[in-house]
Amino acid sequence: MSRTPTGESVLARAVRIFEAFSPGETTLSVSEISRRAGLHISTTSRLVAELTGHGLLSRGPGRTVQIGLRLWELGLRASPTLTLRQVALPFLKDLTNLVGHHAQLSVLEGMDILFLERLSAPGAVVNLSRVAGRMPATATAPGVLLLAHADPERQEEALAGPLPTYTRRTIGDPDRLRSALAEARRNGFVTSPGWVEHVACGLAVPVREADGSPVAALSVIVPNDDRVFGFLPALRAVAMEIGLVLRRAHAETDT
Repeated sequence: MSRTPTGESVLARAVRIFEAFSPGETTLSVSEISRRAGLHISTTSRLVAELTGHGLLSRGPGRTVQIGLRLWELGLRASPTLTLRQVALPFLKDLTNLVGHHAQLSVLEGMDILFLERLSAPGAVVNLSRVAGRMPATATAPGVLLLAHADPERQEEALAGPLPTYTRRTIGDPDRLRSALAEARRNGFVTSPGWVEHVACGLAVPVREADGSPVAALSVIVPNDDRVFGFLPALRAVAMEIGLVLRRAHAETDT
């Protein structure tokens, strides 16, 4: 693979260009991409032109740049989370109607929680998560839940920090995180009252593989009041149903 004079591969620089985009900012100028990617403007312009030629980026209005349809196509074709999202979507719709706020499906990706889907009811409480967006795992209910069942090395990496915080109630020190991980394993669910927004609370349970290991987290974001635990039985039942359907889908694929 060809490398630049600084020793960084062209592929690595292309990845930095893609990472300049976020779920909320899908259209950027070349200069903004250059700034976010930490690349010289001439290098950025050249790589953007090449990526556009392959359909991985596309030109937007006013000389802006967008993620290309080709990248979306390839991503869907290769994504191991596609079946998971497809299976869970009907259940998320029912769950959203039941709680009257937000229902979401997420997986652990490094030290982040990655949201595969989020559905919201009209007038729902504030929620910062976005589809295909990330948040620090240690600051969210689904993140702490999945970290609690991750390998010890990943847990130790999380405990070593940093621990980003949104409010004074977000987990911000290793001792509290260690206790939260143990509590998650013991209880089988995690609540996050006021961790991200003071008025909101997350409630997360695992979606399990056939061997019992969590493959994803199913969660709701609801008002931060004494009604939160009332949603736990329904949330657990839905997560169990998603797991059953997912296992059937995998069994059919293997036969």
